[in-house]
Amino acid sequence: MKTFITIIAEMQNLQESIERAFETDLEKLPTNIFDLFEEFKAGLNAGRIRAAEKIAGSWQVNHWVKKGILLGFRLGKLVDSSINDNFRFFDKHTYPLKKFTVTDNVRQVPGGSSIRDGSFVAPGVVIMPPAYVNVGAYVDAKTMIDSHALVGSCAQVGQKVHVSAAAQIGGVLEPVGAMPVIIEDNVLVGGNCGIYEGTIVGDHAVIGAGTILTGSVAVYDLVNETVLRKTATSPLVIPPGAVVVPGSRPLTSAFAQQHGLSVYSPMIIKYRDAKTDAATALEESLR
Repeated sequence: MKTFITIIAEMQNLQESIERAFETDLEKLPTNIFDLFEEFKAGLNAGRIRAAEKIAGSWQVNHWVKKGILLGFRLGKLVDSSINDNFRFFDKHTYPLKKFTVTDNVRQVPGGSSIRDGSFVAPGVVIMPPAYVNVGAYVDAKTMIDSHALVGSCAQVGQKVHVSAAAQIGGVLEPVGAMPVIIEDNVLVGGNCGIYEGTIVGDHAVIGAGTILTGSVAVYDLVNETVLRKTATSPLVIPPGAVVVPGSRPLTSAFAQQHGLSVYSPMIIKYRDAKTDAATALEESLR
């Protein structure tokens, strides 16, 4: 049995090796570089290695993990990944589809979903077709990824989250230092939502159907009468328990007023209460 200290030392050695390889020209990499990459990808698949982690209450980007994922694309050769003559696919050989067995206890319902190798999908997750989970993503236990939903590269999705139909959890690989999208535990992401550009959605928040959250939009908190936005040093953060819906605010220029124009503006209209909890409760029997 490995000790905690041994595991930490091995992780540090892996990190140093990945960072050196990332800075090295492809033709100068050693022949055993694929062994290093497969060790790295095994850590991603098992959830031991993550693109971002919450440390002392604050989300931190693991830059070296994103470097390792990008290294895999550099190393990969384009190969035929077709299912048959009617379903033709071509991708880097370093990132095939993730291989599950029934013992993984993940419900991947038949019908066209794809989960890329190098992502973590915890036991109890349900994936409705068609859905896509990209490399570097982390999807925690008892979360549902609904039909036509995307969990993008390096996105971090917590436990008991519902990513509703056609919702998009944006991905990010470049720049290396950019924060991925973070969806904390027990969040409901409504249908046709889009959450992008490193937005952090706090525990138990509800993102109403059709809401778009990006680094360039301001969110108006009607309860606390404050404005939330991304800054040069911090991402857009939706507070725990917030209920966010699409809204608009009027434009003030003379031309805009003449034509009655307004601009999209998401709003926090309330914070979760017993009524909200009842309306958004996950059905355990589905899991």
